[in-house]
Amino acid sequence: MRITRTAPGRGRKAAVLATTALTASALLLTGCSSDDSDDSAADSDGNITLTLADYGQFGYKEAKLLEEYHKLHPKITVKEETTANEADYYPKLLQQLNSNSGLGDVTGLEVGRIKEVVDTQADKFVDLSKSINVADWVSWKEKQATSKDGAVIGAGTDIGPISLCYRSDLFKQAGLPSDRESVGKAVAGGWEDYIKLGENYKKKAPQGTYFMDSASAMFNGVVSSSAKQYYDADGKAIYKDSPGVKAGWDLAAEAASKKLSQGLAQFQDPWVAALRKGTVASVVCPAWMANQIQANSGSAFSGKWDIAKAPGDTAANWGGSFLAVPKSGKHVKEATALVKWLTAPEQQAKIFKAAGLFPSNKGAYDLPDVKAAKLPYFSDAPIGEIYAEEANAIPEAVLGPKDAAIKDAISKEINNMEQRGTKPGDAWKAATSSIDKTIG
Repeated sequence: MRITRTAPGRGRKAAVLATTALTASALLLTGCSSDDSDDSAADSDGNITLTLADYGQFGYKEAKLLEEYHKLHPKITVKEETTANEADYYPKLLQQLNSNSGLGDVTGLEVGRIKEVVDTQADKFVDLSKSINVADWVSWKEKQATSKDGAVIGAGTDIGPISLCYRSDLFKQAGLPSDRESVGKAVAGGWEDYIKLGENYKKKAPQGTYFMDSASAMFNGVVSSSAKQYYDADGKAIYKDSPGVKAGWDLAAEAASKKLSQGLAQFQDPWVAALRKGTVASVVCPAWMANQIQANSGSAFSGKWDIAKAPGDTAANWGGSFLAVPKSGKHVKEATALVKWLTAPEQQAKIFKAAGLFPSNKGAYDLPDVKAAKLPYFSDAPIGEIYAEEANAIPEAVLGPKDAAIKDAISKEINNMEQRGTKPGDAWKAATSSIDKTIG
Protein backbone atom coordinates (compact mmCIF):
# COMPACT_ATOMS: atom_id res chain seq x y z
CA MET A 1 0.00 0.00 0.00
CA ARG A 2 2.27 4.33 2.37
CA ILE A 3 1.99 4.50 5.94
CA THR A 4 -1.26 5.67 6.59
CA ARG A 5 -2.44 4.73 9.85
CA THR A 6 -2.23 6.19 13.09
CA ALA A 7 0.58 4.04 14.09
CA PRO A 8 2.18 3.04 10.92
CA GLY A 9 2.39 5.03 8.34
CA ARG A 10 1.01 3.36 5.48
CA GLY A 11 1.64 0.88 7.42
CA ARG A 12 0.32 1.55 4.49
CA LYS A 13 -2.58 3.20 3.26
CA ALA A 14 -4.50 0.30 2.26
CA ALA A 15 -3.97 -1.20 5.59
CA VAL A 16 -5.94 1.34 7.39
CA LEU A 17 -8.82 0.98 5.05
CA ALA A 18 -9.01 -2.72 5.61
CA THR A 19 -8.80 -2.73 9.35
CA THR A 20 -10.33 0.42 10.76
CA ALA A 21 -13.52 2.34 10.23
CA LEU A 22 -13.35 5.50 8.15
CA THR A 23 -13.69 8.66 10.18
CA ALA A 24 -15.92 11.55 9.28
CA SER A 25 -13.30 14.16 10.03
CA ALA A 26 -10.69 15.17 7.53
CA LEU A 27 -7.38 16.88 8.03
CA LEU A 28 -6.79 19.87 5.81
CA LEU A 29 -4.08 19.19 3.30
CA THR A 30 -1.38 21.76 3.59
CA GLY A 31 -0.52 21.30 -0.07
CA CYS A 32 -0.70 24.36 -2.24
CA SER A 33 -3.13 24.77 -5.09
CA SER A 34 -3.28 26.88 -8.18
CA ASP A 35 -6.14 28.80 -6.58
CA ASP A 36 -4.74 29.35 -3.11
CA SER A 37 -1.05 29.92 -3.59
CA ASP A 38 1.61 31.16 -5.96
CA ASP A 39 3.93 28.24 -5.17
CA SER A 40 3.02 26.50 -8.41
CA ALA A 41 3.64 29.56 -10.54
CA ALA A 42 6.95 30.03 -12.29
CA ASP A 43 9.23 32.78 -11.03
CA SER A 44 11.09 35.21 -13.25
CA ASP A 45 13.81 32.63 -13.89
CA GLY A 46 11.35 29.92 -14.88
CA ASN A 47 11.62 27.97 -11.63
CA ILE A 48 8.44 26.20 -10.54
CA THR A 49 7.27 24.24 -7.53
CA LEU A 50 5.07 21.20 -8.04
CA THR A 51 2.94 20.02 -5.12
CA LEU A 52 2.56 16.28 -4.69
CA ALA A 53 -0.36 15.58 -2.32
CA ASP A 54 -0.45 12.07 -0.87
CA TYR A 55 -1.05 10.11 2.31
CA GLY A 56 0.72 7.56 4.45
CA GLN A 57 3.94 6.36 2.89
CA PHE A 58 4.68 6.39 -0.81
CA GLY A 59 8.41 5.89 -0.29
CA TYR A 60 9.62 9.07 -2.00
CA LYS A 61 11.21 10.44 1.15
CA GLU A 62 12.89 7.14 2.03
CA ALA A 63 14.28 6.73 -1.50
CA LYS A 64 15.17 10.46 -1.76
CA LEU A 65 13.54 10.58 -5.16
CA LEU A 66 12.27 14.14 -5.05
CA GLU A 67 15.76 15.44 -4.38
CA GLU A 68 17.02 13.32 -7.26
CA TYR A 69 14.35 14.73 -9.55
CA HIS A 70 15.38 18.27 -8.66
CA LYS A 71 18.99 17.47 -9.59
CA LEU A 72 17.79 16.16 -12.95
CA HIS A 73 15.49 19.17 -13.42
CA PRO A 74 17.05 22.10 -11.53
CA LYS A 75 14.20 24.46 -12.32
CA ILE A 76 11.60 22.13 -10.77
CA THR A 77 11.15 21.65 -7.03
CA VAL A 78 8.67 19.04 -5.83
CA LYS A 79 6.97 19.68 -2.52
CA GLU A 80 5.40 16.56 -0.98
CA GLU A 81 2.43 17.26 1.28
CA THR A 82 1.47 14.10 3.18
CA THR A 83 -1.62 13.40 5.28
CA ALA A 84 -0.93 10.62 7.78
CA ASN A 85 -4.23 8.80 7.36
CA GLU A 86 -5.88 8.10 4.04
CA ALA A 87 -9.27 8.11 5.75
CA ASP A 88 -8.69 11.81 6.46
CA TYR A 89 -7.14 12.53 3.08
CA TYR A 90 -9.90 11.23 0.82
CA PRO A 91 -12.88 13.32 2.06
CA LYS A 92 -10.75 16.43 1.68
CA LEU A 93 -9.74 15.38 -1.83
CA LEU A 94 -13.39 15.04 -2.80
CA GLN A 95 -14.06 18.53 -1.46
CA GLN A 96 -11.16 19.87 -3.49
CA LEU A 97 -12.36 18.13 -6.65
CA ASN A 98 -15.89 19.40 -6.23
CA SER A 99 -14.73 22.97 -5.63
CA ASN A 100 -11.83 22.73 -8.08
CA SER A 101 -9.67 24.34 -5.42
CA GLY A 102 -6.79 23.24 -3.23
CA LEU A 103 -5.66 20.35 -5.42
CA GLY A 104 -2.03 19.36 -5.70
CA ASP A 105 -0.33 19.27 -9.08
CA VAL A 106 -0.08 15.52 -8.51
CA THR A 107 -2.41 13.65 -6.18
CA GLY A 108 -2.36 10.14 -4.75
CA LEU A 109 -5.34 7.79 -5.06
CA GLU A 110 -5.93 4.65 -2.98
CA VAL A 111 -7.02 1.43 -4.67
CA GLY A 112 -10.05 1.24 -2.38
CA ARG A 113 -11.20 4.57 -3.82
CA ILE A 114 -10.10 4.29 -7.43
CA LYS A 115 -13.36 2.91 -8.80
CA GLU A 116 -15.39 5.74 -7.27
CA VAL A 117 -12.98 8.33 -8.65
CA VAL A 118 -12.96 6.72 -12.09
CA ASP A 119 -16.76 6.62 -12.20
CA THR A 120 -17.46 10.10 -10.85
CA GLN A 121 -14.39 12.29 -11.30
CA ALA A 122 -12.48 10.97 -14.32
CA ASP A 123 -13.09 14.08 -16.37
CA LYS A 124 -11.10 16.14 -13.88
CA PHE A 125 -7.88 14.18 -14.42
CA VAL A 126 -5.40 13.93 -17.27
CA ASP A 127 -5.56 10.79 -19.41
CA LEU A 128 -2.12 9.38 -18.70
CA SER A 129 -2.34 6.76 -21.44
CA LYS A 130 -1.43 9.52 -23.89
CA SER A 131 1.97 10.05 -22.28
CA ILE A 132 2.78 6.87 -20.32
CA ASN A 133 2.96 3.32 -21.64
CA VAL A 134 0.33 1.78 -19.37
CA ALA A 135 1.23 -1.68 -20.65
CA ASP A 136 4.31 -1.41 -18.44
CA TRP A 137 2.18 -2.14 -15.35
CA VAL A 138 0.69 -5.48 -14.40
CA SER A 139 -2.44 -5.56 -16.55
CA TRP A 140 -5.00 -5.58 -13.76
CA LYS A 141 -3.46 -2.45 -12.24
CA GLU A 142 -3.98 -0.44 -15.41
CA LYS A 143 -7.59 -1.57 -15.70
CA GLN A 144 -8.38 -0.43 -12.17
CA ALA A 145 -7.72 3.17 -13.20
CA THR A 146 -9.36 3.05 -16.65
CA SER A 147 -12.66 4.81 -17.31
CA LYS A 148 -15.44 3.49 -19.54
CA ASP A 149 -14.19 5.63 -22.43
CA GLY A 150 -10.64 4.29 -22.08
CA ALA A 151 -8.97 7.14 -20.22
CA VAL A 152 -6.35 6.04 -17.66
CA ILE A 153 -6.51 8.56 -14.83
CA GLY A 154 -3.94 7.05 -12.48
CA ALA A 155 -0.40 5.71 -12.89
CA GLY A 156 0.23 2.65 -10.76
CA THR A 157 2.65 3.04 -7.87
CA ASP A 158 2.86 -0.02 -5.62
CA ILE A 159 0.80 -3.18 -5.23
CA GLY A 160 0.37 -5.61 -2.35
CA PRO A 161 0.79 -9.25 -3.41
CA ILE A 162 -0.07 -11.33 -0.36
CA SER A 163 2.23 -13.75 1.44
CA LEU A 164 2.29 -15.12 4.99
CA CYS A 165 4.65 -13.62 7.56
CA TYR A 166 5.26 -15.90 10.52
CA ARG A 167 7.50 -16.44 13.53
CA SER A 168 9.52 -19.53 12.72
CA ASP A 169 10.70 -19.86 16.34
CA LEU A 170 7.14 -19.90 17.70
CA PHE A 171 6.03 -22.35 15.02
CA LYS A 172 8.90 -24.64 15.97
CA GLN A 173 8.09 -24.42 19.68
CA ALA A 174 4.50 -25.37 18.91
CA GLY A 175 5.59 -28.40 16.92
CA LEU A 176 4.64 -26.97 13.53
CA PRO A 177 6.70 -26.94 10.33
CA SER A 178 8.92 -23.88 10.50
CA ASP A 179 10.86 -23.48 7.25
CA ARG A 180 9.14 -21.44 4.57
CA GLU A 181 8.75 -24.28 2.08
CA SER A 182 7.10 -26.56 4.65
CA VAL A 183 4.85 -23.80 5.91
CA GLY A 184 3.80 -23.05 2.35
CA LYS A 185 2.92 -26.70 1.80
CA ALA A 186 0.99 -26.83 5.08
CA VAL A 187 -1.39 -24.12 3.88
CA ALA A 188 -1.34 -24.97 0.17
CA GLY A 189 -4.92 -26.24 0.30
CA GLY A 190 -6.29 -22.81 1.16
CA TRP A 191 -7.36 -20.69 4.08
CA GLU A 192 -9.08 -23.64 5.70
CA ASP A 193 -5.62 -25.16 6.03
CA TYR A 194 -4.46 -21.95 7.69
CA ILE A 195 -7.21 -22.37 10.31
CA LYS A 196 -6.21 -26.01 10.85
CA LEU A 197 -2.60 -24.93 11.28
CA GLY A 198 -3.81 -22.44 13.86
CA GLU A 199 -5.68 -25.14 15.76
CA ASN A 200 -2.52 -27.24 15.87
CA TYR A 201 -0.55 -24.20 17.00
CA LYS A 202 -2.96 -23.58 19.85
CA LYS A 203 -2.47 -27.09 21.24
CA LYS A 204 1.17 -26.37 22.07
CA ALA A 205 1.34 -22.62 21.77
CA PRO A 206 4.04 -20.89 23.80
CA GLN A 207 2.39 -19.20 26.73
CA GLY A 208 0.82 -15.83 26.02
CA THR A 209 1.03 -16.13 22.23
CA TYR A 210 -1.65 -16.26 19.53
CA PHE A 211 -1.61 -17.85 16.12
CA MET A 212 -2.69 -14.73 14.21
CA ASP A 213 -2.97 -11.05 14.97
CA SER A 214 -6.35 -10.34 13.43
CA ALA A 215 -9.20 -12.34 11.97
CA SER A 216 -10.22 -9.27 9.98
CA ALA A 217 -6.83 -9.32 8.27
CA MET A 218 -7.38 -12.96 7.36
CA PHE A 219 -10.83 -12.04 6.05
CA ASN A 220 -9.24 -9.48 3.76
CA GLY A 221 -6.75 -12.06 2.54
CA VAL A 222 -9.55 -14.49 1.68
CA VAL A 223 -11.65 -11.90 -0.15
CA SER A 224 -8.63 -10.50 -1.99
CA SER A 225 -8.04 -13.88 -3.61
CA SER A 226 -11.46 -13.71 -5.32
CA ALA A 227 -12.10 -12.06 -8.67
CA LYS A 228 -15.60 -11.09 -7.50
CA GLN A 229 -15.55 -9.41 -4.13
CA TYR A 230 -18.05 -6.71 -3.12
CA TYR A 231 -19.48 -5.72 -6.52
CA ASP A 232 -20.28 -7.38 -9.82
CA ALA A 233 -19.22 -6.16 -13.25
CA ASP A 234 -22.44 -4.17 -13.63
CA GLY A 235 -21.67 -2.13 -10.52
CA LYS A 236 -24.19 -3.87 -8.26
CA ALA A 237 -23.19 -4.45 -4.64
CA ILE A 238 -23.11 -8.23 -4.14
CA TYR A 239 -21.24 -8.47 -0.86
CA LYS A 240 -24.18 -10.18 0.88
CA ASP A 241 -24.08 -13.04 -1.62
CA SER A 242 -20.42 -13.02 -2.64
CA PRO A 243 -18.82 -16.47 -2.19
CA GLY A 244 -15.51 -14.81 -1.32
CA VAL A 245 -17.07 -12.61 1.35
CA LYS A 246 -19.03 -15.53 2.78
CA ALA A 247 -15.94 -17.73 2.93
CA GLY A 248 -13.90 -14.97 4.53
CA TRP A 249 -16.60 -14.17 7.08
CA ASP A 250 -17.11 -17.81 8.08
CA LEU A 251 -13.38 -18.36 8.52
CA ALA A 252 -13.03 -15.14 10.51
CA ALA A 253 -15.93 -16.19 12.76
CA GLU A 254 -14.30 -19.60 13.22
CA ALA A 255 -10.95 -18.05 14.11
CA ALA A 256 -12.65 -15.73 16.61
CA SER A 257 -14.66 -18.50 18.26
CA LYS A 258 -11.62 -20.76 18.58
CA LYS A 259 -9.49 -17.93 19.98
CA LEU A 260 -6.89 -18.35 17.25
CA SER A 261 -6.54 -14.60 16.94
CA GLN A 262 -5.36 -12.01 19.43
CA GLY A 263 -8.20 -9.83 18.19
CA LEU A 264 -6.11 -6.81 17.34
CA ALA A 265 -7.07 -3.96 15.05
CA GLN A 266 -4.02 -3.63 12.88
CA PHE A 267 -1.79 -0.58 13.27
CA GLN A 268 -3.42 0.52 16.50
CA ASP A 269 -1.37 0.74 19.70
CA PRO A 270 -2.31 -2.74 21.03
CA TRP A 271 -1.23 -4.28 17.73
CA VAL A 272 2.10 -2.48 17.85
CA ALA A 273 2.59 -3.57 21.46
CA ALA A 274 1.83 -7.19 20.60
CA LEU A 275 4.48 -7.23 17.89
CA ARG A 276 6.95 -5.60 20.26
CA LYS A 277 6.22 -8.22 22.93
CA GLY A 278 6.35 -11.07 20.42
CA THR A 279 2.91 -12.50 21.08
CA VAL A 280 1.83 -12.85 17.43
CA ALA A 281 2.86 -15.94 15.47
CA SER A 282 1.56 -15.08 12.01
CA VAL A 283 0.27 -12.13 9.99
CA VAL A 284 -1.42 -12.08 6.60
CA CYS A 285 1.26 -10.20 4.76
CA PRO A 286 0.87 -8.02 1.67
CA ALA A 287 4.26 -6.87 0.45
CA TRP A 288 4.17 -3.56 2.34
CA MET A 289 3.40 -5.28 5.65
CA ALA A 290 6.91 -6.67 6.11
CA ASN A 291 8.34 -3.23 6.83
CA GLN A 292 5.60 -2.63 9.36
CA ILE A 293 6.35 -5.86 11.18
CA GLN A 294 10.07 -5.16 11.21
CA ALA A 295 9.63 -1.60 12.44
CA ASN A 296 7.26 -2.56 15.23
CA SER A 297 8.77 -5.89 16.31
CA GLY A 298 12.24 -4.45 16.76
CA SER A 299 15.71 -5.94 16.71
CA ALA A 300 14.91 -8.57 19.34
CA PHE A 301 13.03 -10.64 16.77
CA SER A 302 15.36 -10.23 13.80
CA GLY A 303 15.82 -13.59 12.09
CA LYS A 304 12.87 -15.09 13.93
CA TRP A 305 10.36 -13.95 11.33
CA ASP A 306 10.09 -15.58 7.91
CA ILE A 307 7.86 -15.31 4.84
CA ALA A 308 6.02 -18.14 3.08
CA LYS A 309 3.51 -18.29 0.25
CA ALA A 310 -0.01 -17.32 1.19
CA PRO A 311 -2.63 -20.05 1.70
CA GLY A 312 -4.15 -21.56 -1.43
CA ASP A 313 -3.14 -21.56 -5.07
CA THR A 314 -4.86 -18.29 -6.02
CA ALA A 315 -2.72 -15.19 -5.85
CA ALA A 316 -4.18 -12.13 -4.16
CA ASN A 317 -3.53 -8.42 -3.86
CA TRP A 318 -4.14 -6.19 -0.84
CA GLY A 319 -3.53 -2.49 -1.27
CA GLY A 320 -1.76 -0.23 -3.67
CA SER A 321 -2.10 3.29 -4.97
CA PHE A 322 -1.95 5.55 -8.00
CA LEU A 323 -0.69 9.00 -8.95
CA ALA A 324 -3.04 11.27 -10.87
CA VAL A 325 -2.71 14.70 -12.46
CA PRO A 326 -5.64 17.13 -12.08
CA LYS A 327 -6.42 18.99 -15.30
CA SER A 328 -6.81 22.21 -13.34
CA GLY A 329 -3.14 22.41 -12.42
CA LYS A 330 -0.97 25.25 -13.72
CA HIS A 331 1.82 22.90 -14.74
CA VAL A 332 0.07 19.84 -16.13
CA LYS A 333 2.87 19.00 -18.55
CA GLU A 334 5.54 19.08 -15.84
CA ALA A 335 3.32 17.20 -13.38
CA THR A 336 2.67 14.46 -15.94
CA ALA A 337 6.40 14.13 -16.60
CA LEU A 338 7.00 13.79 -12.85
CA VAL A 339 4.40 11.02 -12.57
CA LYS A 340 5.94 9.20 -15.52
CA TRP A 341 9.36 9.34 -13.89
CA LEU A 342 8.20 8.34 -10.40
CA THR A 343 6.38 5.28 -11.74
CA ALA A 344 9.17 4.13 -14.06
CA PRO A 345 10.86 0.78 -13.24
CA GLU A 346 14.06 2.30 -11.89
CA GLN A 347 12.28 4.55 -9.42
CA GLN A 348 9.84 1.88 -8.28
CA ALA A 349 12.77 -0.45 -7.65
CA LYS A 350 14.44 2.21 -5.50
CA ILE A 351 11.24 2.66 -3.52
CA PHE A 352 10.99 -1.09 -2.96
CA LYS A 353 14.55 -1.18 -1.69
CA ALA A 354 14.05 1.80 0.60
CA ALA A 355 10.48 1.31 1.84
CA GLY A 356 9.38 -2.20 0.89
CA LEU A 357 6.58 -1.09 -1.44
CA PHE A 358 6.38 -3.61 -4.27
CA PRO A 359 6.37 -2.21 -7.82
CA SER A 360 3.37 -2.32 -10.11
CA ASN A 361 5.66 -1.69 -13.08
CA LYS A 362 6.66 -5.10 -14.48
CA GLY A 363 9.94 -3.72 -15.77
CA ALA A 364 11.17 -3.38 -12.20
CA TYR A 365 10.94 -7.12 -11.56
CA ASP A 366 14.12 -7.84 -13.50
CA LEU A 367 16.15 -5.09 -11.85
CA PRO A 368 18.65 -6.23 -9.19
CA ASP A 369 17.03 -4.26 -6.36
CA VAL A 370 13.88 -6.28 -6.89
CA LYS A 371 14.86 -9.58 -8.45
CA ALA A 372 17.63 -10.33 -5.97
CA ALA A 373 15.96 -8.73 -2.96
CA LYS A 374 16.10 -10.57 0.35
CA LEU A 375 15.04 -9.48 3.81
CA PRO A 376 17.66 -10.25 6.47
CA TYR A 377 15.13 -9.52 9.21
CA PHE A 378 12.89 -12.23 7.76
CA SER A 379 15.58 -14.93 7.65
CA ASP A 380 16.75 -13.74 4.22
CA ALA A 381 13.40 -14.50 2.63
CA PRO A 382 13.71 -13.99 -1.17
CA ILE A 383 10.96 -11.41 -1.29
CA GLY A 384 11.70 -10.25 -4.84
CA GLU A 385 10.99 -13.74 -6.14
CA ILE A 386 8.03 -14.37 -3.84
CA TYR A 387 6.21 -11.13 -4.61
CA ALA A 388 6.94 -11.08 -8.34
CA GLU A 389 5.56 -14.61 -8.74
CA GLU A 390 2.41 -13.60 -6.90
CA ALA A 391 2.06 -10.28 -8.74
CA ASN A 392 2.10 -11.89 -12.16
CA ALA A 393 -0.57 -14.40 -11.13
CA ILE A 394 -3.06 -12.05 -9.48
CA PRO A 395 -6.42 -12.15 -11.29
CA GLU A 396 -8.25 -9.00 -12.27
CA ALA A 397 -10.72 -8.23 -9.50
CA VAL A 398 -13.99 -6.38 -9.95
CA LEU A 399 -13.79 -3.15 -7.96
CA GLY A 400 -16.67 -1.09 -6.67
CA PRO A 401 -17.09 2.54 -5.64
CA LYS A 402 -17.54 1.77 -1.96
CA ASP A 403 -15.10 -1.13 -1.52
CA ALA A 404 -13.27 0.69 1.26
CA ALA A 405 -16.43 1.47 3.22
CA ILE A 406 -17.63 -2.12 2.96
CA LYS A 407 -14.29 -3.47 4.14
CA ASP A 408 -14.25 -1.09 7.06
CA ALA A 409 -17.74 -2.02 8.26
CA ILE A 410 -17.07 -5.74 8.05
CA SER A 411 -13.67 -5.44 9.70
CA LYS A 412 -15.20 -3.50 12.57
CA GLU A 413 -17.72 -6.25 13.27
CA ILE A 414 -15.10 -8.99 13.00
CA ASN A 415 -13.14 -7.10 15.64
CA ASN A 416 -16.30 -7.06 17.76
CA MET A 417 -16.58 -10.84 17.45
CA GLU A 418 -12.97 -11.15 18.61
CA GLN A 419 -12.91 -8.52 21.32
CA ARG A 420 -16.48 -8.47 22.64
CA GLY A 421 -17.69 -11.95 21.86
CA THR A 422 -20.43 -10.70 19.53
CA LYS A 423 -22.22 -13.64 17.93
CA PRO A 424 -21.55 -14.03 14.18
CA GLY A 425 -25.20 -13.54 13.24
CA ASP A 426 -25.49 -10.34 15.23
CA ALA A 427 -22.17 -9.07 13.90
CA TRP A 428 -23.19 -9.74 10.30
CA LYS A 429 -26.51 -7.97 10.83
CA ALA A 430 -24.70 -4.95 12.26
CA ALA A 431 -22.20 -4.91 9.38
CA THR A 432 -24.83 -5.12 6.64
CA SER A 433 -26.98 -2.48 8.32
CA SER A 434 -24.03 -0.09 8.46
CA ILE A 435 -23.07 -0.81 4.86
CA ASP A 436 -26.59 -0.33 3.54
CA LYS A 437 -26.75 3.08 5.18
CA THR A 438 -23.41 4.01 3.65
CA ILE A 439 -23.88 2.84 0.08
CA GLY A 440 -27.63 3.45 -0.20
